[in-house]
Amino acid sequence: MKFVRFIMKNAALASVPKHIEHFSKFSPSPLSMKQFLDFGSINACEKTSFVFLRQELPVRLSNIMKEINLLPDKLLTTPSVQMVQGWYIQSLMEILEFLDRNPDDYKVLGQFVDALVTIRNRHNDVVPTMAQGIIEYKEAFPQDLVTNQNIQYFLDRFYMSRISIRMLINQHTLIFDGSANPVHPNTIGSIDPHCQVGDVVQDAFHSAKMLCDQYYLRSPDLILQEMSIKKNHPVSIVYVPSHLYHMLFELFKNAMRATIETHENSNNLPPIQVMVSLGDEDMSVKVMDKGGGVPFRRIENLFSYMYSTAPAPQIGEHTRPPLAGFGYGLPISRLYAKYFQGDLQLYSMEGHGTDAVIYLKALSTDSIERLPVYNKTALKNYKVSQEADDWCVPSKEPLDLSNFKGAK
Repeated sequence: MKFVRFIMKNAALASVPKHIEHFSKFSPSPLSMKQFLDFGSINACEKTSFVFLRQELPVRLSNIMKEINLLPDKLLTTPSVQMVQGWYIQSLMEILEFLDRNPDDYKVLGQFVDALVTIRNRHNDVVPTMAQGIIEYKEAFPQDLVTNQNIQYFLDRFYMSRISIRMLINQHTLIFDGSANPVHPNTIGSIDPHCQVGDVVQDAFHSAKMLCDQYYLRSPDLILQEMSIKKNHPVSIVYVPSHLYHMLFELFKNAMRATIETHENSNNLPPIQVMVSLGDEDMSVKVMDKGGGVPFRRIENLFSYMYSTAPAPQIGEHTRPPLAGFGYGLPISRLYAKYFQGDLQLYSMEGHGTDAVIYLKALSTDSIERLPVYNKTALKNYKVSQEADDWCVPSKEPLDLSNFKGAK
């Protein structure tokens, strides 16, 4: 019997490339926040969700799995990246088992929920494991600009894909597992139709403050100001509170660390100021610190997966959570903002401090998933070669004009 199962498993594995090729020919279907909300609250139908997800999840998985194979061989062969690839292959196989199952069978629907929970749990450590793969690659091989650009391009798309897949899985499992969320009883899946932005700001700040107090034995205070079209009303939007919390928590950690290290010899720490503003189109959150800022040329580095201002933590350390680590806090926070058509931008004044602004859509109809699709345009981005710059590169060497003839 074991031998039969072994043969069947190997046969299924052998068919994986064929399935990836098939499903990657389809583009993912982006959903709006309003569609997520309407489906979960008005038209919640487990059968419809099952039929949609058993097609959509393989499409999203296959699109990004095609791009994984375009990574440099030296990165692909690292143990961590191979582990992540294995997780994706296993998850794809488990979803494909439901392609021909009967959606009218309640037993099948229950098994599907269980499979999605298993997949979600399996992928819990995808971000740190992929990060570890990048570290393994950087330690073993010399770096070049083009390869780093390709890796940056891929990781933005890979992590965005992961956010979207988890969003679909969470919506289905939270709505159809038969239990309400005790912490947020009014949420539709993971979406809060009346997400109080100020409350999320306070929660994220206090979590970062506790962590900061553990490391530095002190932390700056918070000054929060809310402005809305509706006067004297707290700002609320349709949003995923956990996504907003993730962004704010990372910004507060960075702001606190910068503030304390800049004012280490001062008895009084300048507070971190937060301004929340709701307009007709945008909901914006500005986090302002007086942590000394960063030079303008380093701003884009802060969004690079190949760069971190803090020492990298080791996977598997049984210690308290790091205040800083892989350098993934900002780039992944920006992806959370961009996922529903928003953004996260930094404005820094070296010698003073940094303003970070989260932009989100004010209307749920405008909050539509931003999803990577594998096509010729994506393929072209992995084939970018190093070319001569069409702008002069400034030299720090003193200019010798004695032999200057003016020729190119």
